[in-house]
Amino acid sequence: MQPLEKTLRSRLEKTVKEARDVAESAALAALNQLGVGQAKPDGYFSEEEKALRRRLRVHGRQLGDRRDPKGEQEISRLIEEVAYEHWHRMLFARFLAENNLLMYPDPDDPVAITLEECEDLAADEGAANGWELAARYAARMLPQIFRLDSPVFQLTLPPEHQQKLEHLVTDLPLEVFTASDSLGWVYQFWQAKRKDEVNKSEVKIGARELPAVTQLFTEPYMVSFLLDNALGAWWAARRLTEADLKNASSEEELRNKASLPGVPLEYLRFVQIEDDAGDTQWQPAAGAFDAWPEQLGDLKTLDPCCGSGHFLVAAFLMLVPMRMELEGLSAHEVVDAVLRENLHGLEIDQRCVELAAFALALTAWKYPNLPSPSGRGVGGEGAIGYRPLPELNLACSGLSVSVAKEEWKQLGLGKKNLTIALDWMHDTFKDAPVLGSLLNPAKTDAAKLVHWDEFSQTLEHALSLSSPSGRGAGGEGCEQQEATVVAQGLAKAATLLAGQYQWVITNVPYLARGKQNQRLREFCERHYPAAKNDLATVFLDRCLEFCSLPSPSGRGAGGEGAIGGTVSVVLPQNWLFLTSYKKFREKLLQQDTWHLIARLGEGGFDSSAAAGAFVAMINLSRGSSVQQAEGLFAERADGHLIRGMDVSEPRTAAEKAAGLLTTEIKSVEQAKQLDNPDAVIVFQIIDADFLLSKVATINYGSKPGQTDRVIRYHWELFGITVKWQLLESTPSSLGHYSGKEKICLTLDEVEKQGITQFGIRSADIWGKNGIIQSQIREMPYSIYCGMLFDNNTSVLVQDEVNY
Repeated sequence: MQPLEKTLRSRLEKTVKEARDVAESAALAALNQLGVGQAKPDGYFSEEEKALRRRLRVHGRQLGDRRDPKGEQEISRLIEEVAYEHWHRMLFARFLAENNLLMYPDPDDPVAITLEECEDLAADEGAANGWELAARYAARMLPQIFRLDSPVFQLTLPPEHQQKLEHLVTDLPLEVFTASDSLGWVYQFWQAKRKDEVNKSEVKIGARELPAVTQLFTEPYMVSFLLDNALGAWWAARRLTEADLKNASSEEELRNKASLPGVPLEYLRFVQIEDDAGDTQWQPAAGAFDAWPEQLGDLKTLDPCCGSGHFLVAAFLMLVPMRMELEGLSAHEVVDAVLRENLHGLEIDQRCVELAAFALALTAWKYPNLPSPSGRGVGGEGAIGYRPLPELNLACSGLSVSVAKEEWKQLGLGKKNLTIALDWMHDTFKDAPVLGSLLNPAKTDAAKLVHWDEFSQTLEHALSLSSPSGRGAGGEGCEQQEATVVAQGLAKAATLLAGQYQWVITNVPYLARGKQNQRLREFCERHYPAAKNDLATVFLDRCLEFCSLPSPSGRGAGGEGAIGGTVSVVLPQNWLFLTSYKKFREKLLQQDTWHLIARLGEGGFDSSAAAGAFVAMINLSRGSSVQQAEGLFAERADGHLIRGMDVSEPRTAAEKAAGLLTTEIKSVEQAKQLDNPDAVIVFQIIDADFLLSKVATINYGSKPGQTDRVIRYHWELFGITVKWQLLESTPSSLGHYSGKEKICLTLDEVEKQGITQFGIRSADIWGKNGIIQSQIREMPYSIYCGMLFDNNTSVLVQDEVNY
């Protein structure tokens, strides 16, 4: 897998950002020409134009555009949809063409054609030009991505805008379309402008803002590390012999023996352990994952925040050769089996679902990267080429219902259980655009009556009876048709949301509680109270719910004292030590089994979109391997060890990736982490008799509200009057008196001016001596002089006791 080189990535970013501006201008012009936002169509519209206008308005309302009582309708979401779909249909067409996979749609003789050949065929096929024809062929190949009956694709963009988009696609270098990570960058760049707008607006993040703000492409080394130390560890524990584990001289030797062609397991780490006889042998640092199924065909994997499918594609490229080795089947047979049985994905953003589906399809068609006998077409056994694939287990968890409930329930055709499920869907999925994969159908009353794994098929059958076409009536029946499409999507999402999986892998969305809108904040507090302070930790809790239940045998659901499914996740590292996550840490330490932690710190992502993110990677499994002894914080009898490594010191993502291969792995007893102050997770033994908290206190600073009115730098005034007091703030260096540049209005003056939100904390230590310290990054410190100090700092003060 060859990632996109940085200069080409920059060029792709510039092109995609320009393409969004052009495409949205084109969409606005085309929609205005049809009067889609107007209450009534213009009199000169043909019946065909009126029908298209009507369908576009219905589709826009499903996307979230509102219609006022006079009939005027917003078109902002529809503009975004039209722009995205038209641009990406062209982009995907070139991806297919450059990988020799754009197929002429002859069912008897599918053959790959070039963009130049599309241009030659355009007139005969009734297309305006080669790009339109190529896009049409791409859509036919990818019906799960491009809804062929969507009104969006019946809308023609103005020719001057269409030509600009064609030039933008054409001018991109070939390497962009053959790199392994280009598709992931495409959507991050598409969302970049919107993300900046949202961040500058400082609005609370809800359904409209969430996809742009939380979308972040996962670095390839992160994906490889998590997969190698989960699936790779499972594989190595079964592929390596006892002699291999006893006699190997290095981790590198073991990786070489465990690897397969195309599966190097370069990030798989091993540790040496000593048995009761004093002999040493190697074992995977993360463990052997004995609770997983013995047959890989039974390993259900889910990415609940799949984005552009990076984790799913990487898992595909490991599972296919592993299953070929174990099952003795051909590449094509195993490719289909892995897509059908192993891989599942959910995403709050429908556009990301399309990207993930395209990435998986493209990878499947290219596997095993061997040319067909003719170099064109499907070819023979084990050859690259297009062919129909099984339906991909991907769904949008952010779909919502826009039609009235009674009309929606009519889709159940009077069937009681189906109607109950549809009723639940209407009520629950109204919040799906902001809650997404946090929704859990298995916890609802509807789950008592509906088997979600059968629900999708039942609904599909019912919907096929609703009209002769199976898609609802045309013309005036477009509301019903749109509702049918949404119902099918929701049925698939509900099935995946209610499922249980042996392995959940993802990079969670990052969003602090204070930035969440009220609905999201309330949901997290109600359903995930211990994890509520950040959407990232809430998702970690939800991922553990997705995991299969533990059983004593390690095979299927059962009682206590066993390990279930496993979570492999990238998320912020602050929850491992902040006091506000104490209850969450205690819960996971008591109830679940921790395998491997890698702290990356700042700079783990090689992208400016992740500036300021301090992240970690972790593998943990649902359930405990042994029973708890008496007492809430009693040690576990087995002394289960957490393995950990720290690569936070290197500054760049490349240096951190290299460090993960060589950094010393430390081991700590999981149960003893509960004895640490606030149950913080540290890779060393803490002696409780020598804790700083025994002799000193940490004090937190005040929050001077309305900063522009309250705070100045001392050099801004000619003299410090009685209205002002000295304010100690963040040290900028390790100088003795760093951070002493600011002054603040006195409390009396604040009260006189009627300034609110002035939060005073730690007033009892004013006048004492101590150390003042920044709370972030390198945490510089200086001498505390006993003044008012702000909430960017903490002050360490010695207790007044005799020693």
